[in-house]
Amino acid sequence: MTYFYCIFVKKGMIRYTVKLTKEEVEELQAIINKGSHTSQTFRTAYILLNCDEGAYSEKVVNEQISKVLKVGMRTIDRVKKKFIEEGFEKVLERRATTRKYEVKIDGDVEAKLISLCCSEPPTGYAKWSLRLLADKMVELQYVDSISYVSVGNVLKKTNLSLGK
Repeated sequence: MTYFYCIFVKKGMIRYTVKLTKEEVEELQAIINKGSHTSQTFRTAYILLNCDEGAYSEKVVNEQISKVLKVGMRTIDRVKKKFIEEGFEKVLERRATTRKYEVKIDGDVEAKLISLCCSEPPTGYAKWSLRLLADKMVELQYVDSISYVSVGNVLKKTNLSLGK
């Protein structure tokens, strides 16, 4: 599919001109009018339809789009840039995260947690609580830090309960 676009450079600022085909306009209209989509997809569809300078719609000024959709000017520029550089399909889908998550609880730490959970609770307590287990894991230096939520997730994964 061919995309028509113009890039204007003025005072160090790049301007992208979006021209949608009839099929693209119809698909964006379908997204807006029916189906369940993410709010990001709706927002992108509205931005593209309003920025379109093709034969199938009339262009709205970025300031008006920004005011009506309650989005920043940079958001509009990023959507237009992504459409021009990556294409129609890519602009509508979410970008996968590049964030790397550190795994705190591996199999060894999980085994230590389970054995701690099955042991006698400290004196003065009738049973283990998630917070008590988290504190004890840090005290015994099994981990540097751990939240009680993570402890609960491990116990839920292994189908262990603390008893009620």
